[in-house]
Amino acid sequence: MIIAPKTRGFICTTAHPDGCAANVQEQIDYVKSQPPLANPPKKVLVIGASTGYGLASRIVPAFGGGASTIGVFFEKPGTERKTASAGYYNSVAFEKAAAAEGLYAKSFNGDAFSEEMKATVLDTIREDLGQVDCIVYSLASPRRTDPTDGETYKSVLKPIGAPYSQKNLNTDTGEVGDVSIEPCTEEEIAHTVKVMGGEDWILWIDALSEAGLLADGFTTVAYSYIGPELTFPIYTNGTIGKAKEHLEQTAAQMNEKYGDTTAYVSVNKALVTQASSAIPVVPLYISLLYRVMKEANLHEGCIEQIERLFSDHLSSDSGPSLDEKGRIRIDDWEMRDDIQAAVAEAWEKVTTDNLSEISDYSGYKNEFLKLFGFGLQGVDYEAETDPERPLPSEQ
Repeated sequence: MIIAPKTRGFICTTAHPDGCAANVQEQIDYVKSQPPLANPPKKVLVIGASTGYGLASRIVPAFGGGASTIGVFFEKPGTERKTASAGYYNSVAFEKAAAAEGLYAKSFNGDAFSEEMKATVLDTIREDLGQVDCIVYSLASPRRTDPTDGETYKSVLKPIGAPYSQKNLNTDTGEVGDVSIEPCTEEEIAHTVKVMGGEDWILWIDALSEAGLLADGFTTVAYSYIGPELTFPIYTNGTIGKAKEHLEQTAAQMNEKYGDTTAYVSVNKALVTQASSAIPVVPLYISLLYRVMKEANLHEGCIEQIERLFSDHLSSDSGPSLDEKGRIRIDDWEMRDDIQAAVAEAWEKVTTDNLSEISDYSGYKNEFLKLFGFGLQGVDYEAETDPERPLPSEQ
């Protein structure tokens, strides 16, 4: 079939297999253009490995350090009539690229929260790798079924205590308007923490430990975001912020249990991802931020961020540099005073009429479509292509 983008709000309902492969190859080429990692992990498990930061976290150790990788994700395969999800195509492309260079890569498509998936992955580690020395936790799911009680919890993106009103960008129309979000309930906070906090992260680490599958001196990292004060009510001080607090508490708990250089939370930059596109206010902020950071020659995408995370922190001979709360900060360029001052100035001025002049809205849209394999150079989007692309590790 001929595959074209079909967008609805913050999702694209189609994905292009050849475009996704080109996107993955671009990221691989970037990593290979950088110096090899000085002290790379050799056996890496990435939980949430198919898109955005999770995909980059698989590419960097593999192609920057020769690591064997196992990826876990929940994605939709293609059929004769429907495309797969972008993450599925990304994973197919990653596995093929890894195999071409003689790198071990195996993927598991299913519910990472379930005990069955954990058992399957643990069996594979035992049989194929023996142990893992790095575990990246990068799940971004709207719901989670707790394996202990069978209850399904749903996360929400809401402020706490009071309504939140702010400028917002309608990414379908390009119009700048206002959005008002009612505050959450206490139950919604608890549910969001259950889904997006650290509970499942430590379940994975404990399961690996109990099975004897953690190498001596292993490290594990999960991802977070802080951002500017204007997004605090919907993010840092909202429901998802409570989940991220729990993530940090979980890291501290694991450091007490497994050693104080074991678990880290990395605070990453705001980027166009499938997760960030769903958060009110954030797409407008990102559009302004991209303009400012590109003009300052400081812009990074997921692959540049994660390459810097590994090269400067996780794989450096001196170990990670931490802030006063023990977090790795690769949002440091975004949060520079001059960058934030320029974004704040643009925020006050931005309207529908001047959006294209003072923001990088076109860059935002291009990056959004690129997530789904569209707009990549060298891809013939007018040609027929097969939407069915099996994962090599499932054949």
